[in-house]
Amino acid sequence: MDLNYGAEYEDFRKEVQAFCKEYQGVSFKSDSNVVADTLSGSSTTKKSKKEVTRSEWQQILIEKGYIARAIPKEYGGYGGETDIIKSRIIATEFSKAKVPGGMGGQGIDMLVPTLLEWGSEEQKQKYIRPTLHGEMIWCQGYSEPNAGSDLASLQTKGELIDGNWVINGQKIWTSTAQYSQMMFCLVRTEPQAPKHSGISFILIPMDTPGIEIRPLVDMTLKAGFNEVFFDDVTVPEENIVAKRGEGWSVANSVLGHERGSLADPNATMNRLNTLINMMKEQTIDGRRLIDIPSYRDRLMQVQGKVMASQAHSLRLLSSKINPGQNVKLGGMIQKLVGTELRHELEGLAIDVLGEIGTLYEDSPYLKEDGSFQFTYMYFLGLIIGGGTNQIQKNIISERGLGMPKEPKVTEAS
Repeated sequence: MDLNYGAEYEDFRKEVQAFCKEYQGVSFKSDSNVVADTLSGSSTTKKSKKEVTRSEWQQILIEKGYIARAIPKEYGGYGGETDIIKSRIIATEFSKAKVPGGMGGQGIDMLVPTLLEWGSEEQKQKYIRPTLHGEMIWCQGYSEPNAGSDLASLQTKGELIDGNWVINGQKIWTSTAQYSQMMFCLVRTEPQAPKHSGISFILIPMDTPGIEIRPLVDMTLKAGFNEVFFDDVTVPEENIVAKRGEGWSVANSVLGHERGSLADPNATMNRLNTLINMMKEQTIDGRRLIDIPSYRDRLMQVQGKVMASQAHSLRLLSSKINPGQNVKLGGMIQKLVGTELRHELEGLAIDVLGEIGTLYEDSPYLKEDGSFQFTYMYFLGLIIGGGTNQIQKNIISERGLGMPKEPKVTEAS
C-alpha cells in the first residue's frame, strides 16, 4: 500500500519533523495559568534548555498552524484552511517524536468546534479565543444520576424568568469541574415537549452563586469526576447556544467530537512500542519475555489490533476527505475498538511487570512512573465515557449494518 501523500504533503511533513527536532525535549515551567498547567494533557517533567509555559507553547503551536489550524484568526486560531491530511501528518510526527501537542480538554476538543457550528457571533468572539489559549477551562454538564446512557431523560430544569435562566438540578461524573471556569450544560427548558425536543444547551459560569461541587475519588485515587448541584443558579438568557429545544442536536455534535478524541491510534502505537521494549528487557529465569511463546502470542494479538486500528484511522481520513461518506459511525467504531484495545494493552503491560505490576504510587520500583497501572484503570472509564461501548455496538449494528433493534426487556408476569 502506497501511503505517500504526494510532494506537497511530504514537504510539509519535513517541515513538521524539523520543528519536532528543534523542540524535542521541551519542558514546561510553572504557568501563571495554573488550570492550563493542570489540564494540558501532555506532560514533560524533565528540565531542558527549552523551557516554556503551557500558554507560551500553545501560542507557538497556533502561530505555526499546528493546532487550531482551521479556526479563524478573529477567534484566536491560525486562520488556515481545513486540511485533514496536514492535521494527520502533524499528529503523527508529534507522536513519533514525543513532542507534546497543544492543550486538550473539553473546551478545546469539544466546545470550540461546536460553537463554530452552532454559536452566535457574540459567543464565538467571547469564548473561543480564551478557550484556545488555556485561559478559560470548560467542563461538560451532561450525565445525571438517573440519566446516563439514556441521556435524554435528564431532569435538570431551566426556567426563563425576567431575561435569565434559573437552573435547578444535579449533574454527575463531571470531569474537571473543580478546575473549570465554565460549563456547557444540557438543561430541560421545555417540560411539555417530547424528551429529545425539550432540552437546551446553556453555558454556565462556574462561579455563579448556587453551584456546589463535590469531588468523587475514583479507583485511580484521583478526584477526576465530580457531582455538581444547581440551586436557583441564574445565568443570562443569551447564554443559550442555538434555539430553545435544540440542545439535543447541539449535544450530538459535542459527543461526535468527544468520541473522536477518546482513542488516538498514534498514542496507542507509541504505547505498544514502549511495551515491546519493556518485554525485551524483562526476563524470567534468564529468558526475555518477548521470547516466551505465551507472552509473545499475546503481544502479537495486541500488535495486530493496533495495526488494524491505524488502518481504520486511514479509512476515517478517506471518509472525511470524500463527501457523502458516513464519518460518525467510523468515529464510533474508533472509540469502541480503541478504548478496549488500549485497556487490553495496558493489562498486558501489567502482567509483563509481574509483582511490580501491582505497585501504583510511591515506590522506587515503579516502571514508567506507574502509568500502565493508572491508564489501565483510566481506560475502564473511557469505555463508558462518550456513550458506553454496549450502546455504541447497538448504534453501529442498527444504523450502520441495518440489523434489527435489540428487543426490549419485558417484565415476567
